[in-house]
Amino acid sequence: MRIYIFLIAVLISSSIMSQNKEKLPYYEIPEPAETYTAGTSISRMIDGLGFRYYWATEGLRPEDLTYKPSESGRTSEETIEHLYGLSNFILSAIIKDFKAVDGEKMTFDEKRKQTLLNFKTASDIVRKTDDISKFDNNRFPFWNIINGPIADALWHCGQVVILRRASGNPFNSKVSVFSGKLRD
Repeated sequence: MRIYIFLIAVLISSSIMSQNKEKLPYYEIPEPAETYTAGTSISRMIDGLGFRYYWATEGLRPEDLTYKPSESGRTSEETIEHLYGLSNFILSAIIKDFKAVDGEKMTFDEKRKQTLLNFKTASDIVRKTDDISKFDNNRFPFWNIINGPIADALWHCGQVVILRRASGNPFNSKVSVFSGKLRD
């Protein structure tokens, strides 16, 4: 009888916890814009990045985060820290007085959430503009954001996927980066 009560309590707790789990952006790629502009195209690139990041980091375990393939390589956690920095860099290029949230004391889940929110914010901002050159600044043109931190972040999402596979936690095989959704 005690076992049944215990199992029921565990099931109820699990149900409540899963209902309270906050929905983060990029479980799926948002619907595309109806028109092609510089802003909507870059927005879609960032949405693709957010989707890849979401699924590259979904379900990572502590042993995945600390996995390091070689002495000179980065751990998954260090790579995720770098991705967080790249998301801040992208925002600092499009928001004049952007102040990044200090990630040093964040847990993995907090950093993952903030990175996803940063990608979503960046996508939303550039989607609404027709003139990307307004994000040029006295240090570099916006082109450098595309071939710099956006492309770099895509690269590093792939690294997280490889590291998680190597640590025994494969990428969800139902993820379709082509459609931006999970396959049935």
